[in-house]
Amino acid sequence: MTKGINQDFGKLLIRISVGGLMIFHGIYKLIHGHDFIKIMLEKKGLPSILWLGVPIGEIIAPIFIILGIFTRISSLLVAFTMFMTIYLVHEMNIFNISENGGLAGELNIFYLLASLSIFFLGSGKYSLYKGNKVILM
Repeated sequence: MTKGINQDFGKLLIRISVGGLMIFHGIYKLIHGHDFIKIMLEKKGLPSILWLGVPIGEIIAPIFIILGIFTRISSLLVAFTMFMTIYLVHEMNIFNISENGGLAGELNIFYLLASLSIFFLGSGKYSLYKGNKVILM
């Protein structure tokens, strides 16, 4: 029984970490605008309307991840958002060493892999949504 509790608590911690910290990136963009994202999309030949995926992937999906609502779908949205940031911003420069000694794109890589981990692990016991019913812990 302790093993299940520890695993479920670990899943909750990673959900809070990924979702809670990702929200700050989305809020920053809501306050300061999405123009730079539109420009990057256009430079890559993509429609600028795709900027709408940013609030979904950086605010709505993280909230759902924290609450355990549609956790697997939401974590895939965050993973896709991180994949796009790597493609649009870092390209192959993600593997360059930064001035702090880490990879230039380590934060993006971390969010990508952590959100994929949530996808494979699921939400665990501590979530508000189980299948087709809402559970209030």
